Amino acid sequence: MTTPEETEASAVRGGTSEAREPHTSGEPPETPAGPHDAAGGEKPPADGTPPVGRRRRRPLRTSLIVLAAIAVAVAAGLAGTGVLGGSGTESADTAPSGPPATATVKRTTLNDSETVDGSLGYGDAIAVQAPPAPSGASAQSGQPAGSGGSGGSEGNNLITWLPEEGKVIKRGETVYSVDQQKVPLLYGSFPFYRTLKEGSEGGDVRILEKNLQDLGYTGFTVDDEYTSGTADAVKEWQDDMNREETGSVRPGDAVVASGARRVAEVKTAPGAVLSGSPFSWTGTERIIVVDLDVQYEDLVKKGTKATVRLPDDTTVDAEVTDIGTPSTSAGGDSPGGSGDSGSGSGESGGSEDATLPVELTVKNQKGLGRYQAATVEVTLRAETRENVLTVPVNALVAQSGGGYAVEVVTAEGTEQRPVELGMFADGMVEVSGNGIEEGAVVGVPR
Repeated sequence: MTTPEETEASAVRGGTSEAREPHTSGEPPETPAGPHDAAGGEKPPADGTPPVGRRRRRPLRTSLIVLAAIAVAVAAGLAGTGVLGGSGTESADTAPSGPPATATVKRTTLNDSETVDGSLGYGDAIAVQAPPAPSGASAQSGQPAGSGGSGGSEGNNLITWLPEEGKVIKRGETVYSVDQQKVPLLYGSFPFYRTLKEGSEGGDVRILEKNLQDLGYTGFTVDDEYTSGTADAVKEWQDDMNREETGSVRPGDAVVASGARRVAEVKTAPGAVLSGSPFSWTGTERIIVVDLDVQYEDLVKKGTKATVRLPDDTTVDAEVTDIGTPSTSAGGDSPGGSGDSGSGSGESGGSEDATLPVELTVKNQKGLGRYQAATVEVTLRAETRENVLTVPVNALVAQSGGGYAVEVVTAEGTEQRPVELGMFADGMVEVSGNGIEEGAVVGVPR
């Protein structure tokens, strides 16, 4: 009888005629080739013993199955990223070709504006000029100049009263007193420069009569003729001021200004001779003054609206009412700002230092609170566009033939659509064109 060991040795010897090399690696040894059935499987030995190669093939099959699974997973991952090409899914095809970021077309209001520094105050102070003292005595009363006609021979043209700083002086109120005679404020476009009396004609006569009328005096017609009715009204006015009733008005009898005034700085004191400028004054309403860089000159014109932010972060509306002439600050560090060369074309000064004086008025004076002087922020609103379609400025795409387009994201992908540009403001731009609608998604390059 043949033993199992002999049977196995015989099967090994009969299974192949090739020489066997000793197996030294950690891998499963190769299965020897043997006879197979019609289905490709191995035929069992004739004696009914189990095939010796079946146990040795299992590790190899397992490894092949694992490798196949890994290969399928890797292929699927590459296909998902589009590396291997092919149709794949719709999201896989479109994702790599879409814009890196998007924005939505919005309908809004654009404001072309610029925020600059400004100063809150009462504006530039103007010196109040005393009338020149004529040589000799007054032709009308025989008194020294400035006596007001009632100081007698002892009139010395001395200041006997001055207003305090901050006082507001209105029409008919006293500006100062000379030799105890009140000198009132009248409203007008130019000062009295001659003695007005019956028979005088001109614009200064109209100014005098208009003031007398507004102060409540009657009996004359406001025109360019100084009539007897005018003289009678003047006498009544002089009597109310405790002055000599001459019926005529000299240059020093009143101070003429365009409106009410606020005393800014008193420069002299009672007892001094009236001469030069006894004090300065300003308007009565607080205003905003901006020294605007000339590069923003196109932002302002009379009527331009603005928002003023006060030191306490409250805001008030303002409006440009006056624009001055551009001025250039002295350049360089040398005295006089002339620099080292006299050409004026060096690096010092120049147009970079040019500023445009702009004055803004504030109707809501109460909104300014108790501030008399302060540094403020002024936001100038040059133009406003309401109810317009806008996109971020960096969503614009320059076209090779000129003009601009935006990259509109659609269900099929993206397409460039030409746009007409409007106003730019705050990083946004007004756009219009075919296919540009509110809510559309556009690409924004990063």
